[in-house]
Amino acid sequence: MKISRIFQTARSANIEIQDGSIFETEKQYDIFVNDQWYGNTRRVISGIYGLKPDTDYCVRVQCGEESASVEFRTDREFVTLNVRDFGAKGDGVQNDTIYIQAAILACPKDGRVLIPEGTYRITSLFLKDDLRLELAKGAVLSAETDRKLFPVMPGRIEGYDEESEYHLGTWEGNPLPMFSAIITGINVKHVIIYGEGLIDGNANADPDNWWYQAKVKRIAFRPRMIFLNHCEDVVLEGIQVQNSPSWNIHPFFSNHLRFINLTVLNPKDSPNTDGLDPESCRDVEITGVYFSLGDDCIAVKSGKIYMGAKYKTPCEDVLIRQCCMRDGHGSITIGSEMAGGVRNLTVRDCLFLHTDRGLRIKTRRGRGKDAVIDGILFENIRMDHVMTPFVINSFYYCDPDGHTDYVRNKEALPVDERTPEIRTLEFKNIQADNCHVAAAYLYGLPERKIRRVIMDHIHVTYAEDAKQGVPAMLDGIEPCVKMGVFAANIEQLTLRDVTIAGQIGEAFILKDIDRLEK
Repeated sequence: MKISRIFQTARSANIEIQDGSIFETEKQYDIFVNDQWYGNTRRVISGIYGLKPDTDYCVRVQCGEESASVEFRTDREFVTLNVRDFGAKGDGVQNDTIYIQAAILACPKDGRVLIPEGTYRITSLFLKDDLRLELAKGAVLSAETDRKLFPVMPGRIEGYDEESEYHLGTWEGNPLPMFSAIITGINVKHVIIYGEGLIDGNANADPDNWWYQAKVKRIAFRPRMIFLNHCEDVVLEGIQVQNSPSWNIHPFFSNHLRFINLTVLNPKDSPNTDGLDPESCRDVEITGVYFSLGDDCIAVKSGKIYMGAKYKTPCEDVLIRQCCMRDGHGSITIGSEMAGGVRNLTVRDCLFLHTDRGLRIKTRRGRGKDAVIDGILFENIRMDHVMTPFVINSFYYCDPDGHTDYVRNKEALPVDERTPEIRTLEFKNIQADNCHVAAAYLYGLPERKIRRVIMDHIHVTYAEDAKQGVPAMLDGIEPCVKMGVFAANIEQLTLRDVTIAGQIGEAFILKDIDRLEK
């Protein structure tokens, strides 16, 4: 067993216990900070708080006679600005938005804005460069739900030259007016939001709240919980977000991002409450995050059609590890709004529990020639009670034209500027127990087949009381239960040590596979 420090601030640090576990350790470890007992943990990634700036620390984890330690020095801190000193009360009654915003705007480089214990009613807070914002233990940012109190972010603003554009609002991959997020960052750099506190969007399905008529634009579209628009070098660590009006955390055309040790919670039936959706972003790390919500836990995107075709900005160089995805539609999804493409996505050492689908790719005709999916690796994943562990769907029936013959036709159509492409996908060392509908459902386009799929050391078992359902959202598919692997329209399919225990019917149904390797 070893430990390492993976992140630190002036007041906190994150450690990783390396004992071969995925997300949760088999044993409980005690944590000691400078030989003083701090607490215990059963998480691979754990946060330590209440540290002093510019100070040497030795953190040791121990279980019985087994122990390991790591040494580090916390960052420098210039000054702390306590939001209470700016007029915030944290009494759950007064709206504290302007007082917290004043502290944020007044914070110098290497300073800290501290939100201490208390309940702070807010609408939207806007970030600035070089900000360290700490939500202390017991601190709750409790969002208002009256949409008339929120600024509207216009979707597309035409430049004076009538050629360039400025985008602020976005909705499902299109530039559309959106309410400002509870936490909004626009063109900011070097920001850290961390701590043991909570951000609560307070969304529900009441007629005057966000989830009522969720797809209807009322003044503007629903806000995110945290929205990062064209930001650089941003870290979110430790905090919990819950009851988001729509997507919880949405980085948009942003780069060099880290999401560490977060908790993201929404009810199972909450509409469009994706956990974390990087859209046209580069260099993204998602580590040690727990998701339980009502839609996709992580959805990697790059615009629907207009944004992808105009800006051609893929989501690329994304690493997801040591995360737990529970409930929701998909554990990790690519698309369907991915007209700019998705490249170099690695998912490893993750736990998927009770989601509809595990590893899910959604695309369709019309996404365009820049909608290229390539360099996708899922490795060392454990699933339990996932309805269908592997889904690649090239006929996803979203959008107003989703049920037209152009989208749904299973015959080969001409390849043109509207045709997307799936290149290389690799699935390695994955155990999926108690699945229900199908082991895998992989369906490429006949006119542009999936280039290569590798399934290596994949083991699937079915639940005894498996429930019937459809493995993918496309027209012409019938509900099934305990179906094996369905694969169609793939240039090269490699199956190494793939076992399926207890399927009904054939274990492998393969159609139009140009080259099969076993």
